[in-house]
Amino acid sequence: MNDTEFHQLVDLQMTRIEEAIDDSGADIDYDVSGNVMTLEFEDRSQIIINRQEPMHEIWLASKSGGYHFKYDGEQWICSKTGAELFRLVKGECEKHAGEEIDWV
Repeated sequence: MNDTEFHQLVDLQMTRIEEAIDDSGADIDYDVSGNVMTLEFEDRSQIIINRQEPMHEIWLASKSGGYHFKYDGEQWICSKTGAELFRLVKGECEKHAGEEIDWV
């Protein structure tokens, strides 16, 4: 994968996360600045998602710790847990929000 393909794939994933948050109606504020997406919750806790271009990875930091995701040709998979990025983001959002969040 070259840098252009990496950025296109990350952009698609970030847009998917933004749309899921918007559609869920959950009280999650998000901001994208450069390569970093910050999700902020009512209790002021945050989840930070950023692209690591040199490694072609997406990194996520939350209350539960740090995670690194590599694209396997179909989806972004955590190198530590084997979890898929979108599902892990949803689970982490539920932990931070303290409630179940309904998104696809």
